[in-house]
Amino acid sequence: MAVKNEQIEKNLVKLTFEVSAEEFDKAINKVYAKNAKKFNIPGFRKGKASRAIVEKYYTEAVFYDEAINLVLPEAYEAAVKESDIEPVARPEIDVEEIKKGEPVVFTALVTTKPEVKLGEYKGIEVEKIDYTVTDEDVDKDIEATQKKNARIITVDDKAIENGDIAVIDFEGFVDDVAFDGGKGDDYELEIGSGTFIPGFEEQLVGAKAEDNVDVKVTFPEEYHAEALAGKDAVFKVTVKEVKVRELPELDDDFASEVSEFDTMEQFKADVRAKLEKAAEDKAKAETENKVIDKAIENAEFEIPDAMLEAQIDNIVRDFSQRLSYQGMNLDMYLQYTAQTMDMFRAQFKDQAKKQVEGSLVLEAIQKQEGIEAGPEETELHLVDMSKKYNMELDKLKELLGDAELENIKKEIAMQKTVEMLVNNAVVK
Repeated sequence: MAVKNEQIEKNLVKLTFEVSAEEFDKAINKVYAKNAKKFNIPGFRKGKASRAIVEKYYTEAVFYDEAINLVLPEAYEAAVKESDIEPVARPEIDVEEIKKGEPVVFTALVTTKPEVKLGEYKGIEVEKIDYTVTDEDVDKDIEATQKKNARIITVDDKAIENGDIAVIDFEGFVDDVAFDGGKGDDYELEIGSGTFIPGFEEQLVGAKAEDNVDVKVTFPEEYHAEALAGKDAVFKVTVKEVKVRELPELDDDFASEVSEFDTMEQFKADVRAKLEKAAEDKAKAETENKVIDKAIENAEFEIPDAMLEAQIDNIVRDFSQRLSYQGMNLDMYLQYTAQTMDMFRAQFKDQAKKQVEGSLVLEAIQKQEGIEAGPEETELHLVDMSKKYNMELDKLKELLGDAELENIKKEIAMQKTVEMLVNNAVVK
């Protein structure tokens, strides 16, 4: 394939490439065969008109869009490979001109990976990070488990205290007018949880079942519903029930019910071990981040805007997927939080920038050091994956395509690069 490669500006390349007339005609034939039954032309039974008749009736361009979609991906990939460039965002592609019997010429504006000039990345000095697990930490963790396993019971004629659960009906008013979203029935509110607007829960302390309470609050200035931000409001609240948690005794029976251990002593030792492992992992991750941040600070490079926007796209896509697990979509979330898409995307700019910076610098170091994923390391990673997904190793390998396997190797190489940086750091 003849490809013209023109440097428009730093990290922006214009590719001009073509698809032969013969190849494009084959694509049109495929599109015609797929869509023939959709065309209803006078004088012909539906789906029986030839391609030439359809093109004459609807113009030759009738199949062009779908034919372009068929040939473009492979042609673009070949042009990128021949030009030896690394795209980092979706290209802007245009069709120059389509003439019957002639090659179809495309142009693509491609944002390419920026060059990274590495600074010092070995011998980076960082402060030692150490998290100590105390007896108090262990007790708090066990108390949290105790609380999760508590019985919730309704208590008659009890005044609400901090930590109790109040079952309430409520309706909110601003200037004596009820506002949208300010009403709820049979709502279970744990007093002291900070679930409601600041000042709301505290005003229910001392109330009993069947009491009516006027709760006066002021919405925060940064409240998500703009119409309520900074406004004074009154919630008319009816307390319907007061519930308390009946905590189980912290004894051997409790340990055997909530864990695989027979005694509290064994259970407590396991809790400590898990907390110490979590603390160790946290310190390790923070140390890695500090070393990477310093390596980024010492390097020189410029991130193209398109690369940053592409990373924000990835973050938004992941966020949207997590919302779907909760039965919500992104449009609903934006409406609930009173945000525009631009506002929503803007909050991820710093996160995206940090992720791109880390990726670029680590990749540059990895290439300079010649760090790669070996066959044994890749195999061990696949074994761990098969255990994680409860799948036979051979079946997993069958399902993984070349692109997925290549990404796994890159992931291993990146982790080895991070380990190399930390091993060469000076921890004080």
